[in-house]
Amino acid sequence: MDNLNALELVNLINSEDKKVAGAVAEVSESVAEAIEVIADRLSRGGRLIYIGAGTSGRLGVLDAVECPPTFNTQPEMVVGLIAGGPEGLIRAVEGAEDSQEMGQRDLQDVTLSHLDVVVGIAASGRTPYVIGALDYARETGAYAIALSCNKDAGIQTHADLNITPLVGPEVLTGSTRLKAGTATKMVLNMLTTGAMVRTGKTYGNLMVDLRATNLKLNERARQIVATLTNCSNNEADVLLNRCDGEVKTAIVSHKFGVSSDVARARLGSFNGNLRQTLESAQDPTEEQHK
Repeated sequence: MDNLNALELVNLINSEDKKVAGAVAEVSESVAEAIEVIADRLSRGGRLIYIGAGTSGRLGVLDAVECPPTFNTQPEMVVGLIAGGPEGLIRAVEGAEDSQEMGQRDLQDVTLSHLDVVVGIAASGRTPYVIGALDYARETGAYAIALSCNKDAGIQTHADLNITPLVGPEVLTGSTRLKAGTATKMVLNMLTTGAMVRTGKTYGNLMVDLRATNLKLNERARQIVATLTNCSNNEADVLLNRCDGEVKTAIVSHKFGVSSDVARARLGSFNGNLRQTLESAQDPTEEQHK
């Protein structure tokens, strides 16, 4: 590699990256099974907990923190844990990933429940911290998923389900932040997006449960309401303001001509599922007279 010029390096890395999507496609059935388990556990009050060390841990934390603004989830619904704690996000914490006990302790600290799903992420498939976490998850009755990129990795015997995209050797030997990191990110994207879709957090391909925390998301909320109600942007703003910025509430309020409180209650009777609410036959105005 050190004899290549910059363009040759880019072409080499890109040629290897092209293999990642195919490797992820090979494990699609395992990913789909994981989505169904996660959606079921979340719908019953459980959590999705990612746990890993180094790059694997950082990718889990990244996916977890994106869920509240994207799907309006509570921060505790999808949790990312990394060996060494918050310090491990910006620098390696010596010895943290080599301790099975620390993996168990970090899950104990978040009061792991039998309703939770634990996804242990270890590109190499042998990280003691993750193995300890998965063993404790199974002891607790939580569902344990192992995500690795290494065939016949030791981690596989410590989980209820294995997701193992085989991306092959890294272009920079041992640097799993490359293809393995990309494959991991792709799988995590699928797990949370798929589970949130299955639990009614979207309508079609629209993020109707987003939390408008910045200008970009405010604009997206306005566009979603305008699209699904066929109203103008100004009318969408009025609806959102009247409904405390809640996209689904604004849509239901407009469709049935009811107050935000009635719309919110109507959604609640369908566990927040917008499609079921909009397609329901019952006249929502009846709730105003109960």
